[in-house]
Amino acid sequence: MKILIVAATQAEINPFVSSNPQCDVLITGVGMVATAYQLTKRLLSTKYDLVINAGIAGSFDRSIALGSVLQVVDDQFSELGAEDGDQFIDLFSMGFVDGNEQPFKNKKLINTFIIDEFATVSGITVNKVHGNNESIEKVALSFPVQTESMEGAAFMYVCLSEGVKCLQIRSISNYVERRNRDAWNIPLAVANLNQALERIFNLYR
Repeated sequence: MKILIVAATQAEINPFVSSNPQCDVLITGVGMVATAYQLTKRLLSTKYDLVINAGIAGSFDRSIALGSVLQVVDDQFSELGAEDGDQFIDLFSMGFVDGNEQPFKNKKLINTFIIDEFATVSGITVNKVHGNNESIEKVALSFPVQTESMEGAAFMYVCLSEGVKCLQIRSISNYVERRNRDAWNIPLAVANLNQALERIFNLYR
């Protein structure tokens, strides 16, 4: 099976890359635009049986332990829309996109390829990670999800649009709260993420 590992930064998957130099890897850069461009460019030139997006993420759910590795099975562009006073109107409610127009289903990007090894969660993808209590409360009410990343929905949008089997794997490095780097555990999240990648790669290669 031909597998592509996609990550925003080299640091997130460096242990896996070091031990698996034969695996195809794409480092996109941080954010939705870079991810969509770089992944589309690669998929136009090379066919893959499985594409895996691996990275760290924040969690809205404090019952999820830091370092937990999860599969994000549905993702959303939580900022795509308009403000009307204190209210947020998503792109679908504005009438610009049908909520079930490919690759969306019920306004979400839903991945039906699920592996049993990891707990499944829902996520949102943002340009600006949340670090303000008021905005965190608002987004949590509008999008009752577990995780937040800066690339996941863009990755899934491309893969689902192209009909490519994909996985989005996230390891929790921090909780979504006012920015507090002292409470983060990036080393643990990265270590667990790379161990998970090794298991997946050995299972499907």
